[in-house]
Formats: sequence, C-alpha cells, structure tokens
Amino acid sequence: MSRRSLTLHLFLRLLPVLALAAALPWTLAYWIDRGWLLAMLSAAVLLGLMWWSLHRALAPLRALLRALAGSVNTYRDGEFNFGVHWPGRDEVGELVEAHRSLGEVLRQHRRHLVQRELLLDTMVQNTPVAMLLWADGGDGVARVVYANLAARKLFNDGRKLEGQRLEGVLAALPAELREAVARGGDSLFGVRPPGGGEDDREEEVYHLSRRRFTLNGRHHELLLVRLLTPELRRQEVQTWKKVIRVISHELNNSLAPIASLAHSGAELVRRGRYERLGEVFATVEDRARHLEGFIRGYARFAKLPQPQLQAVDWDDFLARLQRQIGFELEGQANELRARVDPAQMEQALLNLLKNAHEACQEADPARDEVKVRVRRLPGWTRLEVLDRGPGMNEAVLQNALLPFYSTKRNGTGLGLALTREIVEAHGGRLSLQNRGGGGLCVAVMLPEPV
Repeated sequence: MSRRSLTLHLFLRLLPVLALAAALPWTLAYWIDRGWLLAMLSAAVLLGLMWWSLHRALAPLRALLRALAGSVNTYRDGEFNFGVHWPGRDEVGELVEAHRSLGEVLRQHRRHLVQRELLLDTMVQNTPVAMLLWADGGDGVARVVYANLAARKLFNDGRKLEGQRLEGVLAALPAELREAVARGGDSLFGVRPPGGGEDDREEEVYHLSRRRFTLNGRHHELLLVRLLTPELRRQEVQTWKKVIRVISHELNNSLAPIASLAHSGAELVRRGRYERLGEVFATVEDRARHLEGFIRGYARFAKLPQPQLQAVDWDDFLARLQRQIGFELEGQANELRARVDPAQMEQALLNLLKNAHEACQEADPARDEVKVRVRRLPGWTRLEVLDRGPGMNEAVLQNALLPFYSTKRNGTGLGLALTREIVEAHGGRLSLQNRGGGGLCVAVMLPEPV
C-alpha cells in the first residue's frame, strides 16, 4: 500500500467546502440583492461548514492522541501491554508504528527483567547467607524491608519478617549477635547454643557484614550473616593435616642431623679423636634445643591447663601489663568483677597487644596507637584491644581464629587461637571486628561471678 500524506487527506476533506465557498455566493445572489448581507451569510455558512468538516476530519486524530497519552501513562506505571491503532499509511501511521515498536521493545525488556529478578530472587532466597534489609519509615521507625529464607530461619524461626520493627527483631536475637549488629562493620563472633552446659565449649561461629546505601531516596542498611562453623571445621581438618606435615618436616630436619652427628661422634671416639667431640655435642645440643622449643610451642596450645579462677585487682593487673607492653587505658578498671587465671589471661592479652603493635607498624603511615578499653556490662566484663593498623579483609577475618593460620612470614598462627582457647576456658568469648577509620577491635567477653 502506498504512503498517503496527512496534508492531502485533510485537503480532500476540505475540498467540498472550498467548492461550496465558490458556488454559494453566486447561488445566494438570486435571492439576496444586498452585498453586505450576502457576504455575512456566506461567511457564516462557510465557517460553520469548515469547522464541522475539520472536527470530523480530526476526530480520529484526537482519539489517537488521547490513546497515546494513556499509553505513555501506562508505560510510566510499568505496564507495556497497551497498544494503539491507526488505519492510515501517513505520517501519523508512521508515528503509531514507531510507538508500537517502542512498546514491543519495552515489553521484551520487561520480560527479561522479570526473568532476571526471578533468578536473582531464587538465588538470594536459597543462599545460606542470611540477608536482612531495613529502612526508616515515614514515622522514623526502622522496619524490615526484605529478608531471605536464611534470615527468617536465623532471626524469626522461619516466619515472615517484612514490615516488622527492627528493634523487636533484634531484641529476640542472642546477645552476641545483637552486640555485633550494634557495633556495625565486619566482625567475627561466636554464639553459644541455647541449653549448653557450663562445660560445653561448642559454639556457632558467624561472620557479619553491615552496609549502608541509599535506594529511592531512602537510607537502607543491609545485614549479611554467614554461618562459618561447618566451613571452619573442614578447614580445621585441613589445618591439622598441615600441622602433621609441618611437625614431621621439623622432626626430620632436626633428628636427621642429630643422628648423623651421633654417628660422627661415635666414629671420632673409635678413632680416638676427642678434640672435635665438643663441636659435635654443641651442634647436637643446639638442634635439640630448637626441637624442644618447637614442640613446647605446640604442646602449650594442645595442653592448656584448666584455669585457676580467682578475684584479681584489675588496676594492678593492667598496670603490670602496661609495664611489659605499652598501651593506653580507657575506662575504669576498678569496676570490673570477672574472676580469671592471672597467668593465662596475661598471656592472652599479651598476645593481643603484641599483634596490635605489629598491625600498627604495618599501617601507612605507621602509627603506634594501641588502646585497651574496659567496661562493665550486665553480667559481663568486656575488654577491647584496639589498634589503628590496616585491619583484616574478609578472608583473613574468617580464618583468623584457626590454629596455625597466619599471614605473617614467620608467624606460627598460634597467638589468636591460644587466646581464644584461654578466653573460652574462662567461659567467655572472643570476637573480631574492623574499626571505622581503619584498625581492628578484638573484644574479650568474660562472665562475672554469680
């Protein structure tokens, strides 16, 4: 079908009016002999006919424009199923065809987006990471906007969380998780299962991340909580395998020279060359001392004695600790009531303070800013070792408490693991958290005597 111009269409609709305009004055002149009256009557008739003709000719166009306006509104609302039709093959027809093509493209994009959203929602809902999204409502109260299946199971026994007050949701959580959420940032902490006895040392280890962002002009916060216990147990098996290889290697490296030197010493004695025996025995002693120190370090971790709890003067305890390694004290130590084994707790805090000083030296620029913050909580004594080092990335944070895991060149990986064992032997818990502005916070929670 050939293209037809809209102008030509309108011209053809007005052509009878133009013909009438030419013939009407001559026709009326037979009955009206006054020129002014003839002109006025002819003009009135012709204007009326022109208006009527244009109204009829443009009625489909006006209907089309209303339909186009309605379709644009539906597009704005996210609906793309509204279509328009124009029978002509003119400029308006081309506009309608372009509008139809646009609608088809938008519908395809919408279908793709729906499919992607469905895929993403399926992945998010079935991920083992608990995801909790909340935002402040119009009343200023933070409410849950979204929670996946893992979050519902962790925070609300599998029930729906959307629309609930965040304060009420957090109030039902274990104290360890509430504290980690309140601190913000990334952290690693343990949660004791409910009903566990005093001697039950098994706990669930979680990694928490908290992020803030703006969505649709509203401030949102996203909480990600990941259970690390199964992964840590798998890693512990691999770690112990590595330990066995390391110990075997170290034993071979020490015992082989000792055996060789013993053979050499026996040969020197057989030949009567006693002057070199001192050198042989000195070398044997050096290798034996090295092996003894190596084994002692591992044995100290593996055979941690039961702590002998006693009341301590925390002012004197921390002052004695300050004389060994420098730090700034925040808080009132005389308010603390925890009972501890002084020797073990001193070793644990020395490990943390040594790590804090080393971390400060790794910062760019280096700044030796190490603090110990103490405070008393209901039923607990909290000691925090704070530094301004580079902190820990997510991978290091997840593995930091594993025995023999270390990012240091010559590190044994026993410091944090031994500290954790000491703290848990006291009935407490250890948590790690990156600080805002850089650095790490290692928190030691110790129960107060009942």
